[in-house]
Amino acid sequence: MAGTTSARPLSLFDVAGRALSAQTVRMNTAASNLANAGSVSGNPQDTYRPIKAVFATQYDQATGLATVNVSRVVQSGAAAVREHSPGHPLADANGDIWAAPVDENAEMVEMLESSRQYQNVVEALSTAKQLMLDTVRMK
Repeated sequence: MAGTTSARPLSLFDVAGRALSAQTVRMNTAASNLANAGSVSGNPQDTYRPIKAVFATQYDQATGLATVNVSRVVQSGAAAVREHSPGHPLADANGDIWAAPVDENAEMVEMLESSRQYQNVVEALSTAKQLMLDTVRMK
């Protein structure tokens, strides 16, 4: 779960870069889930399963800063949704097809939240840049 770094101390830009990267992965997994929301298959084993990014906190001993990283992307264990559609070309002997168990509303919320987090980090970087420029101008 929590790791430590020992190379050079982390800067604000390192922390922000890792946060931006993590939110990008989060947004991409939600986009992938939404893209596959309407997919169906002829059996439950071949049905698309939603994916989620798993975050891990990493602490820098030199600065005490914590960063977030994507430790892995995992597949949901949600069961495929059975739909009776005897005329569908993928229907099994019972006339059933299996739909991806993607909650489109939850995925839209996930995309919105990750987008807002990304925007917050960009705003923090912009503020830090402005403060640095103001400091340089003071000399």
